[in-house]
Amino acid sequence: MRRVVISGSPPVQILDVTGTLEVFSNGPGYSVEVAAPDGSHALETNRGIALSGAIPIQDVSGRIDTLVIAGGPGAESGVYDKAYLAWIEAAAARSRRVASICTGAFLLAAAGLLDGKRAVTHWDFCDRLAREFPNIEVCPDPIYLRDGSTYTSAGITAGIDLTLALVEEDHGHQTALRVARQLVMFLVRPGGQAQYSHMLSRQAITSEPLRELQVWMLENLREDLGVERLADRIGMSARHFSRVCQRETKMNPGQFVDRMRVEAAQQMIDSSSMGLKEIADACGFRSADSMRRTFFASSVSRPESTQSASEGCINDLGLTSECASIFRSRIN
Repeated sequence: MRRVVISGSPPVQILDVTGTLEVFSNGPGYSVEVAAPDGSHALETNRGIALSGAIPIQDVSGRIDTLVIAGGPGAESGVYDKAYLAWIEAAAARSRRVASICTGAFLLAAAGLLDGKRAVTHWDFCDRLAREFPNIEVCPDPIYLRDGSTYTSAGITAGIDLTLALVEEDHGHQTALRVARQLVMFLVRPGGQAQYSHMLSRQAITSEPLRELQVWMLENLREDLGVERLADRIGMSARHFSRVCQRETKMNPGQFVDRMRVEAAQQMIDSSSMGLKEIADACGFRSADSMRRTFFASSVSRPESTQSASEGCINDLGLTSECASIFRSRIN
């Protein structure tokens, strides 16, 4: 069993704890503990609800697989309990990996665990994190990222995405998808996706048939996703479907399919050791070269950028630095 310990400075953001708890509890082979810094058996949350069944941090001993530090008002106060920071540092030293959810990054930073590392937190706190802890390279865009054995995530629900990525790291993509379906999640988001993402904005589409079609497309990227087939699936003519797609997504059907495949490929590049040929096949591209061309074609480099066109395209895909580096190494 992989031992997971979740803690945070009270009051914690309730979803930072419960979202992570639910993902791991629905995954195979995890034993999850909630640890309270104040020595009690309940962890106070920001919604006036105490999570009972916690254990005092003093009673957490032995090896830990995954240490998770939640955010919330307690982490955001700017006042850090030295004894708790010492516990975090000691617990991290005996953990295989350490993660923070949302503003839990401030606690990892205060404990010295993010020095010299790349990190992300809730978009509204990124500037403050960079000011308070200048030794950290704060990356404001990704919803989560990894630097070595340390993981940080953006705000609140991004912690669920990060936890799913940890499950995928342990058990593979299909297991993570099964957990996501069990939790009735609309979309498993890759870490390199920006906090304001292309695909997330597509979830605001008002056409229910198109929303349902999008879910089917995400699960069938290897299928023929031509206009005729997609239109037939939701009972529209190809012409009418094209108009609806353009109105709802600001993309034509071909662009929409390409964007979905690109972001699915991005997730695999960011979180797996699969080769580009395997990733291209899994995401419905004809070849790795076709995937490379689609990556570049589906992103427009910023005109004010002083970088090369290809670099601008890679950056505009929203890749984490690690993912972009992997992508460059595999396409060159």
